[in-house]
Amino acid sequence: MLPALPTLNTAAAAAGEKTLIYDDAHLLSETDAAELNAMASKYGAERETDIIVYTTNNPESKDTKEITEDFYDEHGPGYDKAHGNAVILTVDISNRDTYLAGFYKAEEMLDDGRLDKITSKISPYLSEGNYKQAFSTYIMTAYRYMGYKPGVNPDNIVFKLWFQVLAALVIGGGVVGTMAYRSGGRVTIHRGTYEDAEKSGVLDRQDQYIRTTVTKRKIERNQGGGSGFGGGGGGTTKGGHSHSGSRGSF
Repeated sequence: MLPALPTLNTAAAAAGEKTLIYDDAHLLSETDAAELNAMASKYGAERETDIIVYTTNNPESKDTKEITEDFYDEHGPGYDKAHGNAVILTVDISNRDTYLAGFYKAEEMLDDGRLDKITSKISPYLSEGNYKQAFSTYIMTAYRYMGYKPGVNPDNIVFKLWFQVLAALVIGGGVVGTMAYRSGGRVTIHRGTYEDAEKSGVLDRQDQYIRTTVTKRKIERNQGGGSGFGGGGGGTTKGGHSHSGSRGSF
């Protein structure tokens, strides 16, 4: 059983907002927790999904995946009903592990691959101790990814605004250039107009092949520590709720 979680976001409680930031490990100031709670509430509502952060000191040394599953079973989060659409980021500060899980709509829209991408984005911030940035990145990325159809890579370059602007400029420039070229009429003068074919020609040509050198270099695998992610996969809680998943460390 999970211990009763304190509602640290007193500002959210006073405003009547649903609590979405459970900072049991006290990684955030009260102000930061309130701001993140408001952000999660706003963007989660647009996706009809609870976007939750749960931090813990993990006194029982449980696996982060099990902690996340038990949290969902016992607290029953969901946008419009208990045990409904939710995505949960669990941070075990003692073991420096994370687990991301998507339930129901979030399981479909945030599959294992997309959750791995989110984990990879937030792990550097967690390693630096920049928890507010890590959690805000998680909230915004989960919101953005849920705006794409399943099976689509949301980080594809064609979806980037700068690429779309650049492509539009290139296409527009090409159209204008073509129109300008055609408006000037066709040029009928070419090299043959002034060239005397009987007196012009290539006098000599010589190609000489020397050698080709190929150098091979072995790339060593990184054996050091550091942040990692992926490989967690999804599963099913003790209460029978299936979910997608991604495991990480920082």
